[in-house]
Amino acid sequence: MKESRLLNNRYQILEQRGKGGMAIVYRARDTMLERTVAVKVLRENYSRDPAFLDRFRQEAKSAANLSHPNIVTVHDFGLDGRQLFIVMEYVPGTDLKTLITQRGRFSSEEAVPLLIQACAGVGYAHRAGLVHCDVKPQNMLVTPDMRLKVTDFGIARALSTIHPEEQSDEIWGSPQYFSPEQASGAAPSPASDVYSLGVTMYEMLTGTLPFHANTTAELAQLHIEAEPVPIAEMLPDISPVLEQILTKVLSKEPSQRYRTADQLGRVLLNFGNVKSSPALALTPEAVTVSTSLPATTTISATGPGQEIDWVSIGLGLLALVAVLGLVPFWLWVYFVYNPPIR
Repeated sequence: MKESRLLNNRYQILEQRGKGGMAIVYRARDTMLERTVAVKVLRENYSRDPAFLDRFRQEAKSAANLSHPNIVTVHDFGLDGRQLFIVMEYVPGTDLKTLITQRGRFSSEEAVPLLIQACAGVGYAHRAGLVHCDVKPQNMLVTPDMRLKVTDFGIARALSTIHPEEQSDEIWGSPQYFSPEQASGAAPSPASDVYSLGVTMYEMLTGTLPFHANTTAELAQLHIEAEPVPIAEMLPDISPVLEQILTKVLSKEPSQRYRTADQLGRVLLNFGNVKSSPALALTPEAVTVSTSLPATTTISATGPGQEIDWVSIGLGLLALVAVLGLVPFWLWVYFVYNPPIR
């Protein structure tokens, strides 16, 4: 697409910022609201598939309803001629995959705060009833001040409507991060996103993916059957607790993982002793981290950085006093109607 072109008579294309198998991303200007936006223009052949168009509209509407500091906001979507596009919040910075490639790997002190933010964004979507289905570092944008935002909610589900004979590595693009159930063709769940977050965590800490293969089919089989190289073999000084967390997240059975990204985020929040903030709106609950190792670590939701809700406690005590205060009254009523026999 030519720079300075006006898309849909509203979005002025300024420069190309990224390119993948399914779309090209541009920095653009919304001439109506006078703000910078990101425009993702999908490959032209997608606009010719009616099933994909309908599903894309549905998913784009659902994604547009997600409002969270760790999720890239969807502003608009449409069809200009034969070009399907989606307009999103413009996030300065780069994607997490590029950072991993540049840095080699992250220390746990660097990785955990970013992973907590990813969990906060994905977990918010889980509470809204949405599964991302394509969690990977390429879909996580990191700003210069290390704010992480997750993008591309719903696009993977829309792509699932493409006929099987039309699917290819370019369309799906991320078999390295598939959960075992996705690799076997089953419907993804929030626990599937948790597995993909685990693969991302493994890659951030080690600088390499847990599985490598030449074809998508081989990678899928590895996710289903194989165990990754234990992270302790590559990082002997890794915290045993963090190793347990990662082992649980990469479990083959969804029921053995954390149920949602919020649960994983809560565990990481306590492990890293990271101070909670409004941007990390995770569901509070106690989680037990158990693996095949003899040790079992319980991480409470009221661990470091969490405040005790004294208001709720006070209201509970007040209710208890009120109930107890009624006891003499009911005893008096009882004895009025049932006087003791002398």
